[in-house]
Order: sequence, then structure tokens, then C-alpha cells
Amino acid sequence: MSRCRVHVLYSGRVQGVGFRYTAKSLAAGFEITGKVRNLRDGRVEMLGEGSREELEAFQEAIRDSGLGHFITHEQVTWGEATGEFRGFGIESEW
Repeated sequence: MSRCRVHVLYSGRVQGVGFRYTAKSLAAGFEITGKVRNLRDGRVEMLGEGSREELEAFQEAIRDSGLGHFITHEQVTWGEATGEFRGFGIESEW
């Protein structure tokens, strides 16, 4: 199964609602690696690597977790996995 990378920028009222902690908790149920962090402009950025099927299911789990009503837009970009992540974690702002 080939691994790929997804980069998602979530817009809306996504900071201050437990978004990063929920994403980290949900990630434990999927065979993915990556990170999530707040951006200074109010968005949340998520980078994930795994099979496309797992990553798409993870994205859906985020929307279905109760965070979906805070999200007004998702900008999604797919690419090749780099293998840089070990586990799934939360990072502070870049």
C-alpha cells in the first residue's frame, strides 16, 4: 500500500475549541503520522502521512467529531509522503 501526504488548512472558528487535541486523539485510531498546529492567521494546519484511504477517513473523523460545525473551509493538497513523522503530534505556531 503506497503512502501519501495530505496538507489541510482548516478555516473558520478552529482555534480555541480543542481542535488540535481532538485531532491528536482521533489520529490514534488511524494508521497515520503527522502533526497539527495553529497558524497566526487563525487557521489550523494539519500534515498527515499514510494511505490515502486512512487519511481521508481521518479527515472525515475530524469533521464528524463535533469540530465540523467550526470549519467553514478546508484547503486540501495531496503529495508524496516524506517519512519525516514519527507518530502524530501537536506543534505550537510556526
